[in-house]
Amino acid sequence: MGPLEPDLIELILGLLCFLLVFVILAKILLPRIGKTLAEREVLTEGRLELAEEVRLEAERVRAEYQAELSAARHKALGIRQSAREEGAALLAGVRAEAQKVREELVAASAAQLEAERVIAEAELREGVLALATELAGRIVGEPLTDVERNRVIADAFFADVDAGADTAK
Repeated sequence: MGPLEPDLIELILGLLCFLLVFVILAKILLPRIGKTLAEREVLTEGRLELAEEVRLEAERVRAEYQAELSAARHKALGIRQSAREEGAALLAGVRAEAQKVREELVAASAAQLEAERVIAEAELREGVLALATELAGRIVGEPLTDVERNRVIADAFFADVDAGADTAK
């Protein structure tokens, strides 16, 4: 007997053992394995559906977030623009007020300078009149006491000087 000529009893015994293992596998183990695989497939499908629902919900939330973010950016842009416009208006108002104050100060200063010039000119004319009267008295050799006449002569002289200054301009 060799491997090519097996013993008939051993062959039948091997065949019976094979059929017994096949029946046990087919009737007991394979249905259990099939049932377990089916349960896993149902669980996997359920989780896939749940995952798809979660993904769709996440996309919806993301779209809402993007819309809110866009609206917030638009609102911030509007706020910045209105702040710029308000700042420009305030700046223009402040500049106008400052210009008005400056013009008032310049006008007040010019009036004050003119008043001081008139006062200084009057004081200078009085001083020149006194010096001229004293000098004329020295030249003549006697004091000139007619103050009113001296004032009329001096006023006529200053009027001629002012007229010459006005024509020179």
